[in-house]
Amino acid sequence: MAIKMMKVFCVMVVCMVVSSSYAEAALTCNDVTKKISPCTSFLEKGGEVPVDCCTGVKGLNDAAKTTPDRQAACNCLKTSFKSSNNFKEENAAVLPSKCGVNIPYKISLETDCNKVK
Repeated sequence: MAIKMMKVFCVMVVCMVVSSSYAEAALTCNDVTKKISPCTSFLEKGGEVPVDCCTGVKGLNDAAKTTPDRQAACNCLKTSFKSSNNFKEENAAVLPSKCGVNIPYKISLETDCNKVK
């Protein structure tokens, strides 16, 4: 009986390890869009960064604590920038530093979000 229980326990541990390695992002594109929407004027024209924009950037950074979340945020940002002809990539690249936020990747259309850790 003890051997059977040990086998069941081992199978359960293996299942937990396998399922945790396929973690999905809890952060959605809708979340990302909501947080960066106050940044639209800066992303289009530059200039002063609105306070609520930096609040959103900091909130997004705080929400993206796992690798899947950071990759999801990266992909969502790229999708947002591609869909707007008015966003300037140079403004997006400096936005985190202007808000005092350090993110582990460059906000750029050339960033490979799959490599973001």
